[in-house]
Amino acid sequence: MKNINSNGVYFLKEAITVFRLNLLSNILSLFSIALIFFMFAMMFSGWRVSNHVAEALQTEAEINVYYNKSIGTEGALQLAGQIEGIYGVKEARLVNESEAYNRMEKILGEESKVLKVFDENPFSSYLEVKIDLEQTDLVLKGLKILPGIEHVRNNRDVLDRVRSIAGTIRIFGTMVLLAVAICTMVIVSHMIRQGIEQNKEQINTLRLLGAPEMFIGSPFLLEGLLLTLGGAAISGLAAALTIRQINFQMASTLPFMPLPSAGVLTHQMLLAIGFLGIVLGIAGSFLGLASARKS
Repeated sequence: MKNINSNGVYFLKEAITVFRLNLLSNILSLFSIALIFFMFAMMFSGWRVSNHVAEALQTEAEINVYYNKSIGTEGALQLAGQIEGIYGVKEARLVNESEAYNRMEKILGEESKVLKVFDENPFSSYLEVKIDLEQTDLVLKGLKILPGIEHVRNNRDVLDRVRSIAGTIRIFGTMVLLAVAICTMVIVSHMIRQGIEQNKEQINTLRLLGAPEMFIGSPFLLEGLLLTLGGAAISGLAAALTIRQINFQMASTLPFMPLPSAGVLTHQMLLAIGFLGIVLGIAGSFLGLASARKS
């Protein structure tokens, strides 16, 4: 155990020494990796937000049924009972004019002052129907045959658009991930090769003394990890602050939007770039070591 600890300390010291030998290049590489990881972090967060919104809309899928006012409140309640009998409907409830007005007031926030321009309540009562999204077509067919219904409004188009956006972000995110992986591995492997070139004499001496290749290469492996984990830490901090600010702005501007909490989103993002930093750091280091041996 002592031997492992002493070797670990030695490898770390050597990695720091190798880093210092080409300090400016390593610092520039560190910030380049941080910028690349920041792009990935924001793309990952955008994908998570779009998925969360799509899932929330699917869970809370509802349609608004506007009925003929001649049937009155009693008739509307009876109609709600008939609608609940349709396969795929979870619940149907009456939303009166006052509740509709209050809901719009909350959605508009500070802009709700425009509602006071109207002398009378501009909103009419309607039936709020919660449905199983997979059975939307069946529910709509069932509503068509019920008397007293004037108009049906559903959010299926909105959900389809959100899903389309999520799919586009997923494809674009995959491309960004590939670009991040390639760029990071190229940067790390280049810095490892440069470090090996600058320490050729010491490496040859260690080989003559019978040191195994893994022992010789470990400080360079650690250097690669320091570069990627350092870049991940910098980008993680910048992305966390950015996510918090964007989340606050979106929550203020679009209070009705079902956004994930900034804390959960930041935690997921940090885990993603931390894992990516470890994987790409090791992969880039081994690539640099392998290419240095061939040359």
